[in-house]
Amino acid sequence: MTTAYLYHEAFAWHDSGTAAPLLPSDPRAGLQPFQHLDSPDTKRRIHELVVVSGLADHLDRLPSDLASERQVLAVHDEAYLHRLRQASDGSGGDAGDGISPLGRGGFEILLRAAGGAVAVVSAVAEGRARNGYALVRPSGHHALANTGMGMAYLNNVAIAVTEVRARPGIGRVAVLDWDAHHGNGTQAIFAEDPSVLTISLHQDNVFPPGSGSIDERGQGAGLGSAINVPLPAGTGDGGYAYAMERVVVPALHRFGPDLIVVASGLDANAMDPLARQLLSSGGFRSLTKTLMQTAETLCSGRIAMIHEGGYAAGYVPFCGLAILEELASRTTVPDPYLGLVQGFGGQDLQPHQRAAVDRAAAAADL
Repeated sequence: MTTAYLYHEAFAWHDSGTAAPLLPSDPRAGLQPFQHLDSPDTKRRIHELVVVSGLADHLDRLPSDLASERQVLAVHDEAYLHRLRQASDGSGGDAGDGISPLGRGGFEILLRAAGGAVAVVSAVAEGRARNGYALVRPSGHHALANTGMGMAYLNNVAIAVTEVRARPGIGRVAVLDWDAHHGNGTQAIFAEDPSVLTISLHQDNVFPPGSGSIDERGQGAGLGSAINVPLPAGTGDGGYAYAMERVVVPALHRFGPDLIVVASGLDANAMDPLARQLLSSGGFRSLTKTLMQTAETLCSGRIAMIHEGGYAAGYVPFCGLAILEELASRTTVPDPYLGLVQGFGGQDLQPHQRAAVDRAAAAADL
C-alpha cells in the first residue's frame, strides 16, 4: 500500500490579511501593518518541495472535497458555523479570539481543510493507504466546539476522528499532537470520551496561556484519556525522543488504538517565530520512525497525519519533507540546514527536560 497525500491550492488562498504580525494592525497603538504570521508560505513551500524533490511521484495524491455539514456539526455548534458563514459571506471576520482573521469567501476553504483531513484519515482507516498526510490550511487543533482560536477555525482532527469512528474496525483512536502549542481544542472535544486518547507534546505554557498542564487528564468517563507533556523551552531532538520513549509509546501500548492520528504541527522546529523549541528535521524524522514502529505492533501501521502549525517558511519545508519521506520509506533531498540545527547547544536531553517528562509520565501513571 502507498502513502496518501493531500494538498489543494485553495489552502494558500485562506486570507489572513495584514497584522502586526499577529495582533490586528492599529497605527494608533504602534501596531504597524505587516504580513500575518499565518501566511500561506509554509504550507505552499512544503508542497512545492515535496513536488520538486520527486517525492510526490511516490505518493498517492487524494482529491480534496469539502466536508459535509453533517460531518462538521458532529463536532461544532450550529451557531458557531453560522457566525463563520456570515463573516465569509460579508466583509470577513474573526474566529473569536481577535487574532484569527477569516477573509471574505473563506468558509469554503475551512470546509475543504476539514474535508481533506477526513479524506486522508478515511483512506488509512479503510486500508486504501498504509499511512497518509493531509497538508491542510488553516489548522484546527485549538478550535473548540463553539469558537475558534489561535488561527484555528474548524477542528480538522476532531471532525476526521469522529467521522471514521462510525466505521467498522475503528473503535479506539489515539491522537498524538506534537505541535509546539497545546492541542487544547481536540482535548476538550474528546475530554469525556474514553475511546479517544489525546496526547499533547508541547512547549510548557506557551499557547493557550494556562493550558496543557499534566493535571489535565480528561473528565467524567474520559478521566485518564488525556495526557499532556509540557516541555521546557529549548527542548530539542533528545528531549522529544525521550518524551516519545517515556510517555507516548507506553501510553499507546496501554491504550491499544485501532488507528493513530497525528496533529502534525511543525512549529517546534528550531527556527520558528512562535515557539522556542529546537527540533531539527532529523528530530521530526525520528519521531515519525518511532511512531511507525509502534503503530506496526499496535494497529497494522495505520497512521494518518493532519498538518497544524509551523511558521518558519525557510525551514518548515524540510521538516515536513522528512516526515513524509519516513512515511513513504523514501529519501530525496537532504536537509541543507541539518548540521547547523543539530549543532545548536542543548539538542541533547537535559536534566531538567528529563525531570519534566518524568513528571508527565508519573501523572499519567506510566
